Amino acid sequence: MRAIGTPLILVNFKAFREAAGQKAVQKAKIAEKVSEEYGICIIVAPSFVDIAPVAQEVSIPVFAQHVDPVDPGPRTGHVPPELVREAGAVGTLLNHAEKKLNFLEAIADAIYLCRKVGLLTLVCCDKVLACRLVVHLGPDMFAFEPPELIGTGKSVSVAQPHTLRRAMLTAKQVRPDIIALCGAGVSCGSDVSAALRLGAEGVLVGSVVTSPEFSRILANMAEAALRAWEEREKEGLGED
Repeated sequence: MRAIGTPLILVNFKAFREAAGQKAVQKAKIAEKVSEEYGICIIVAPSFVDIAPVAQEVSIPVFAQHVDPVDPGPRTGHVPPELVREAGAVGTLLNHAEKKLNFLEAIADAIYLCRKVGLLTLVCCDKVLACRLVVHLGPDMFAFEPPELIGTGKSVSVAQPHTLRRAMLTAKQVRPDIIALCGAGVSCGSDVSAALRLGAEGVLVGSVVTSPEFSRILANMAEAALRAWEEREKEGLGED
């Protein structure tokens, strides 16, 4: 598996028909090709039923979309981290707006169990204060995602730039080594550029996977991410 680095793009397949079954493998292979072409880290998060076939077909990192904070056992319908790891995932999303964990204790338990079995964790946050609280729990990554913008095509980097910048700075003040992402409405290269200029180190995208032009859009995002990253390094963004 390729190493996870920044800048990165994480593509959440959600439960879209356009990214399920054999189409999940096809979309993951597109992501792998773009990753190779641009030399950028791209992670895919297929549905649970597609984790194993996708992980077997691509070399890029595969994440689950959620895990439950439970060990394997008599837990009908639950998704223990250990079983997700065995299916081939190397990490998981947690607390996405569409699959919330109701208490900080549940997020902490999930992070602990994931770490125990070798799964990376990316916790989604919907408010700046939540970012601070979540980062204290020790995930490997976090993503700032105002839920009202998810799926709208209106990026948080454009709609709420000052809030996004504050969320990034807040998290980095708590843990400078955490990988800071943004999501919600990110749908094109200019959205990605804006996010990275505001302090994000990558983006979490979803609806773009349903587009017939997914390959072109993802390539545009990858190119934009590389350019914005080079600009960041020249300007020293994030050192304040």
